[in-house]
Amino acid sequence: MADPADVTEREVRDLPWGKFRTTVVIELYRVRCPDCGLKIEKVDQLPSKAPFSKRFEEAVGEACESASARRVAKQFGLAQSTVRAIDLRYWERWNAQRTQPALRHMGVDEIFLGKATKFVTVVSNLASGEPLWFGRERKKETLDEFFRTQLSGRQRQRIAAACVDMWEPYKTSLQEWSPNCAIVYEKFHIMQHANKAVDEVRRRAEFFRRGARIRGVVKGKRWLLLTRWVHLTADKRPQLNHLFVLNRKVMKAYLLKESLERLWTYTYESAMLRYLKSWTLQLRWQRLPAFEKLAHRLIDHLDGILNYDGILNYCRVKVRFGVVEAINGNIKTLLRRGRGYKNLRYLLLKAQRMSVTKTEFVVFRKAA
Repeated sequence: MADPADVTEREVRDLPWGKFRTTVVIELYRVRCPDCGLKIEKVDQLPSKAPFSKRFEEAVGEACESASARRVAKQFGLAQSTVRAIDLRYWERWNAQRTQPALRHMGVDEIFLGKATKFVTVVSNLASGEPLWFGRERKKETLDEFFRTQLSGRQRQRIAAACVDMWEPYKTSLQEWSPNCAIVYEKFHIMQHANKAVDEVRRRAEFFRRGARIRGVVKGKRWLLLTRWVHLTADKRPQLNHLFVLNRKVMKAYLLKESLERLWTYTYESAMLRYLKSWTLQLRWQRLPAFEKLAHRLIDHLDGILNYDGILNYCRVKVRFGVVEAINGNIKTLLRRGRGYKNLRYLLLKAQRMSVTKTEFVVFRKAA
């Protein structure tokens, strides 16, 4: 039987009573156990060594979900650093008591956090739609650290597909740690390269050498070329058609970009491969170096669309392309609201909570 050694008192701040600040004095007993030695009892309302009760920290954490740390610090009369520390402990407790979903389809992408931190690798679960891990930089060693520290051998074998961009270090790491995983290049990044090719054709179209009238027609039309035809309004389509009349190469580039979007509508592997080959053959007499470069890039990375036995990975494993970009959008929203984050663990927990609760922030703008 354990004998009480001594009694200590701790003063912790609790929820206010009316207009008055409340401080609770708690007696803590230290006991001398013959097996474990000298131990102090655990109290559920004391989650840490900080002088705050558990329900007080929960109130601060819930307030931080809808307000900035500066606003919450002013509300509770605390320092901003103290509010962020309380909020971090609040999210750690929330993350510890929830069930982590199994990882079957994973997404790997990078996001730019600023000049100091630069790129951060974001690993996400495409099934649950939440980020799993952040790693500094975007090297092969970065993704190797995720597989080594976050997943067991059995978990790595259960990964069926990975959605990545056309970044070679990610592909090399996936093939090393999860060889049975089907690598699928993300549709968004391929179309992003297609948009860059259209923009390069526009810049080489020599509109600005045809006089002030033509320059006035072309000015401000870049986003028209980068927008899909189905998303253009009725008043924008005639403007784009007028731009096609002025330069035929711009029209060809736009139609090639629009036709490439059809690649991911196929269900059968042979039909998808046949369409990709026919799309590349269309470039033979077009004299568009930007799209020829894109075609060579797709052919060089054809194993990201085809697996080793010749079956198209996207047709075999339907991954959710939009989840990766949605997660990146949530992270960028948190960065704007928080004026940046130095603690990546804190940012990860906030992004996970935002994805699980499907939180959306509404931005109000002044009327013109």
